[in-house]
Amino acid sequence: MTASSPRSASPASAALKSMTGFAQARVEQDGWSLRVSVRSVNHRFLDLHLRLPEGFEPLEPRIRQVLRERLRRGHIDVNLHFEPAGPAAVQVNRELAEAYLKAAEDLRRQFGLKTEPDLVAVLRLPGVVSAAGAPSGNLSAEEQERLAAQVTSCLEEALARLDEMRRSEGRLLAEEMGWRLAHIAEKATRILALAESSRPAYARRLETRIRELLGDTQLDPARLALEAALLAERGDISEELARLSSHVEQFQKLLAGSGEAGKKLDFLLQEMQREANTVLSKTPGIEAEGLAITDLALEVKSEIEKLREQVQNVE
Repeated sequence: MTASSPRSASPASAALKSMTGFAQARVEQDGWSLRVSVRSVNHRFLDLHLRLPEGFEPLEPRIRQVLRERLRRGHIDVNLHFEPAGPAAVQVNRELAEAYLKAAEDLRRQFGLKTEPDLVAVLRLPGVVSAAGAPSGNLSAEEQERLAAQVTSCLEEALARLDEMRRSEGRLLAEEMGWRLAHIAEKATRILALAESSRPAYARRLETRIRELLGDTQLDPARLALEAALLAERGDISEELARLSSHVEQFQKLLAGSGEAGKKLDFLLQEMQREANTVLSKTPGIEAEGLAITDLALEVKSEIEKLREQVQNVE
């Protein structure tokens, strides 16, 4: 594993996307304004939440289809706002209002009530007041299709802006994670050097300790060498460091690649954490080299934890 400059090792990824973003688009036509806003935050799966004004319910399947085609992961909130624009933007369904008033009058007479109907309350009843040009159940098939096309176009524009923002956030995430990966690689290189340099000293300390325990008893050099080799094998961390190096390289490739990377990156970090834990468990913490290796391995674990927090926001 070769140490490198942290900043120079940061990959510039155009493919990596964050799951965090916000965008909106607007279209004005025929005296009304249509606005679509899309907000995205991290989530393990694609979790869609739609808020549509009255009369737009038939468009929900098409909107969901567009979202599934453009997004892969994230908690997505989509709000569609239909607003009147300009004067004479409100229309009253007089027939429906009359029906509400007649029903209220019948109830008033039936129960002997003297309270007169509240006109403002009547206007607030469903379907009595709507924006001029707002969709209703009376739209022809051609009008419904035209409205659906306008909503889809507005949604596509909002999603394009959201995608741009998520890519921009993804580039920043890739740079930061590349910087942390370089730190992990540099610390792993130092750990390997310390482990290799400490082997002769460890063998000498082992022999000294055994002589202290046995006193004048004659030692079998072959048996001593065998015991030393067995202890050294139990404490060998070269394989863990090699696997850690491989995981770092795979991580870097995923950052620079295309497609959904978040779940794969999270899996690699779990493996990297496992290797760091094994290095710590195999390292004696009583000698100078062991203490130094322990400190470096703890720093590696800290960087991995920070990477895991960042990966949670990658699509």
